[in-house]
Amino acid sequence: MKPVRGEYIQITFTVPKKEQATQISSLLLERRLAGCIQLIGPIVSTYRWQGKIETAEEWLCLIKSRNDRYEELEQVIKAIHPYETPEIIVTPIIAGNADYLKWLNNTLAQE
Repeated sequence: MKPVRGEYIQITFTVPKKEQATQISSLLLERRLAGCIQLIGPIVSTYRWQGKIETAEEWLCLIKSRNDRYEELEQVIKAIHPYETPEIIVTPIIAGNADYLKWLNNTLAQE
């Protein structure tokens, strides 16, 4: 089967605690804004913040969704995210297993 191309995205964000990653993930899944979310961590992030180099332990979240869900998805994350400026990055899925993307699309369908 040919891979499907187009409208799907992967969003990444980080939070300082696993409980926060789980809370945000559950909310996104309940609202059908995400079909699958993987939590990876803890990881160590090093970054510049307010003129200083910082290091923090964080949890990385990988979200599978569609372009048309991104705006609401970002609003949900920002509303409950503990950081002043959360990292929220979108990567287009340019191709993928057609069966998986069909499943993803069905999972995101509104009931």
